[in-house]
Amino acid sequence: MDTIREMLNKGSNDPFLWHALALEHIKLGEDLAAKDCFLRLLTDHPNYVGSYYHLAKLYERLKEHTSAIETYEKGLKEAQKAGDRHAFNELRSALDEIL
Repeated sequence: MDTIREMLNKGSNDPFLWHALALEHIKLGEDLAAKDCFLRLLTDHPNYVGSYYHLAKLYERLKEHTSAIETYEKGLKEAQKAGDRHAFNELRSALDEIL
């Protein structure tokens, strides 16, 4: 986690680093910090499709169901634009489970 932060502090805006940092926060039970990382990541890199699933699942755990649904839907649009059928199907399945 320190290495990731150090790289980000040096000015890297690599979406993978933000995604990895968010997942590390989740492992530590730091859901709000993870949410902040995912939101920053998806604001700067809306086409980083894999993060929509993780953010939506985080919203589900936080009982923020409207935000989870909106996040799945945004992810579906981005996955479709990217032609990423695997991510699209994964997001669709997760969304169907909570509707």
